[in-house]
Amino acid sequence: MLKRNPESAKTISRPQVTVTQPKGEPAKPQPTPNTGVGGSSLDTMTAACAKALGEFYAGLHDHADTLVEGYQGVAEKILTYKDMPIRTLDTVADGVAYLRDMYNVINKLQGMMPYSEIVNNLDLVKDSINGTKYKLLFLK
Repeated sequence: MLKRNPESAKTISRPQVTVTQPKGEPAKPQPTPNTGVGGSSLDTMTAACAKALGEFYAGLHDHADTLVEGYQGVAEKILTYKDMPIRTLDTVADGVAYLRDMYNVINKLQGMMPYSEIVNNLDLVKDSINGTKYKLLFLK
């Protein structure tokens, strides 16, 4: 067994660092889960948030066409649709909640779906949902 001389042991400590922002440049805001970048609140719908949702909705048309045509082809039957009420989103929190609801519905649907190609296409919709949630939560 080795014996160590306690006097020769060195203490390692973390160096003290001070970060300063160059004059004239404001500090960069850090994102947080509840406030996004720069302290924007989940209670207000900004133009960037509206744009993110608009892009998401535009992409949904392509996803819907792919899913409907693929399902009708593989199942060899025509789908029927129910009218759904339009959901109004007044705040970013409403938008994020709506996207979470959609994500959960898609997860349940994937669990019931016997066709792997449709499950894979639903994964692409979930990817769009995740990208939009990121934009709503963390970008101004």
